[in-house]
Amino acid sequence: MFKTRLLSGIVLVIVLIGTVGYGGHLLLAVLALLSLIGLNELYKVVGAANNLGIAGYTAAAGYYVLILTGKTDYMMPLTIFFLVVLMGAYVFSFPAFRSEQVTTIFFGFFYVAVMLSYVYQTRVLTDGGIVVWLIFLSSWGCDTCAYCVGILLGKHKMAPKLSPKKSVEGGVGGIVGAALLGFLFAVLMNRFSGASANPLHHALICGVGGMISQVGDLAASAIKRNYEIKDYGKLIPGHGGVLDRFDSVIFTAPVIYYLASWLTGTL
Repeated sequence: MFKTRLLSGIVLVIVLIGTVGYGGHLLLAVLALLSLIGLNELYKVVGAANNLGIAGYTAAAGYYVLILTGKTDYMMPLTIFFLVVLMGAYVFSFPAFRSEQVTTIFFGFFYVAVMLSYVYQTRVLTDGGIVVWLIFLSSWGCDTCAYCVGILLGKHKMAPKLSPKKSVEGGVGGIVGAALLGFLFAVLMNRFSGASANPLHHALICGVGGMISQVGDLAASAIKRNYEIKDYGKLIPGHGGVLDRFDSVIFTAPVIYYLASWLTGTL
């Protein structure tokens, strides 16, 4: 099990470096694919991966087309039309679908497709080739640091009903660790790539991102607890599905985007 998890983790990192490093249409296409897979995982949990779920997949695909074509001003009309279609299907086929299924399909569009798209949107920022890595440093870095600190110092439970092994000490350690990783990353980029990254800005971004990533992790756990499942899927051996692996990234990506934009004065 450990060997499988390790090998799948290495493969995931290699794919991540290739797609995020290259950026452009490749990254957008991969994020669109991951969004569709993630939506399918979420819809299956509530039994909505059926004809009604097609509306969610179509809306997600349409949203990524808007990003590709630079027509994001049409986001609101797309959202309203999506909701109207969903409610129309709900009422005219009643009682084929339950209200919680309709709600999950609408919610999933934002939770998975929109939130995950901010990886691409961060990548295309000024200095986005550097800033985008803060998304993964703050989410996965925080998770690793929180685990280590929790093992060594953890005494007070953070959310015992959701994740009994998570501690307040581990959570704080994860935030501090993510901030340190952001600081060191900026220093290394300035030293070896000739970048002009601000170490304090990167530390702040990763620290806040690390805090939010824990909300994403616990939110995914809460949904799984409600429906009594262990993993969302089995896409990545040893890591579960897309939502299992990217639960914290989904929450961190928009935060990194807006913080980086605000600190650089582009927002």
